[in-house]
Amino acid sequence: MTNASLRGWLALITFAVLVLGLFVSQRYLTATDNAVPADREEVVFWHFWGGADRAIVEQVAQRFNASQSQYFVRPIAMPGNNLDLKFFLSVTGGDPPDLLNIDDPVIADWGHRGAILALDEVAGEDEVQRLADWLFPAARRLVTYHDRMYGVPNGLDIRALYYNQTMLDRYGLAPPRTIADLDHIAVTIAPPEQKTPYQHHGYLPDSRRIWAWGPVFGGQFYDAETGQVTLTSPPIDAALTWMASYRDRYGPSEIARFRHGDQSLPGKTFPLFAERYAVVMDGQWRVRDIRAFQKSQQAKNQPVTQFGVIPLPPPPGGKPNAGWVNGNNFVIPRGANSPRGAWEFIKFWCGFAGHEKEAAETCVAGGWIPVSQAVVEQPQFAQFLHDEPLFQTFIDLAGSENQYPVPVIPGAPFFNNEVKNVAEAAMASPTQPNIHQMLEDAQARIQSHIDKAGAP
Repeated sequence: MTNASLRGWLALITFAVLVLGLFVSQRYLTATDNAVPADREEVVFWHFWGGADRAIVEQVAQRFNASQSQYFVRPIAMPGNNLDLKFFLSVTGGDPPDLLNIDDPVIADWGHRGAILALDEVAGEDEVQRLADWLFPAARRLVTYHDRMYGVPNGLDIRALYYNQTMLDRYGLAPPRTIADLDHIAVTIAPPEQKTPYQHHGYLPDSRRIWAWGPVFGGQFYDAETGQVTLTSPPIDAALTWMASYRDRYGPSEIARFRHGDQSLPGKTFPLFAERYAVVMDGQWRVRDIRAFQKSQQAKNQPVTQFGVIPLPPPPGGKPNAGWVNGNNFVIPRGANSPRGAWEFIKFWCGFAGHEKEAAETCVAGGWIPVSQAVVEQPQFAQFLHDEPLFQTFIDLAGSENQYPVPVIPGAPFFNNEVKNVAEAAMASPTQPNIHQMLEDAQARIQSHIDKAGAP
């Protein structure tokens, strides 16, 4: 036997062992839970949540199981990396879960390969259309590929600007409403001519957030009608040029030094609490962190720091309430044993088709952004917003037409990483970067990749 043949057999054996191990572990996890009632159809649900969130997931499954008598959802936590590999091993082995929750931009890749079902293969076209109308535009965009929905988000992740009002007051500054305001905060709190090491910055852009600033500047990264990547469009060019202006202002080494210092804060403290920044872009989960921080200050009889949150401020000609949206998405694998049961659980969790009250309870428990205004309007969620007023900004953004995900096309993970890589390179360049050339080069790489990924 040749070395090549031996390597091939070893690879095949390794693959088979992984598949066997996956199914043994799945069966073991299934066997440790309550037995499925004899008159129920089991729905095996894989998810990635751990810790306190896992308990919430299990509570949702328990509430669903108690709400009807046809299906029985069994949630199985699959935390850690390589959930997609585990999933494809299960598909290859002929025993996929009935339902999967993912947070990576792989909807189009999986739909293109036929690994997951379009919703119109499970539900009627009329019901799918009602769902599309019921969802926030941002939620609908997350799961739509070639005008077909391949999943349903159960929650949205949106970025906004948090600000330390107490710190701004100290400098006589107001929250930023425009890009010029944000720049003014930056240079006031951290003057570029300062000779001593910076202890505070007003604001520093994060290279990963080019996906958010692009729409704020009025741009798109991809033209769905032509199938062309549009990184070199003037708004995207302007967004990255503005971000890189902070590199020009403070130098790449200072930005790297200061960012590294953020990582050394005890217990992964939100840098806004340590007054390392006056303004920081982050997601809705920080609302509860802020509340806990303020309660801790009260318990210690310390002055309570005041915070606020606002949409990303646009430049002249930009778009209001714009940015990047992500989310956790339910998908139904092709070959699932109980696709109808999976669909019923999706509706229960997300709130569609009369389950808005149940979804409001779930969103309050997890601190999650609902995927529909109908859930937001439930009394329980209205009370949550009353108790956590900072969360209202994220609800307003969820309903905006100007929130966009990474393009839902085959090759999206590569697209996502390349865009972030070019932004990082522009901000970390030791010499003056040619922004347009960098975008042009990245555009060519991405276009080549997605053309191959989307080929029949």
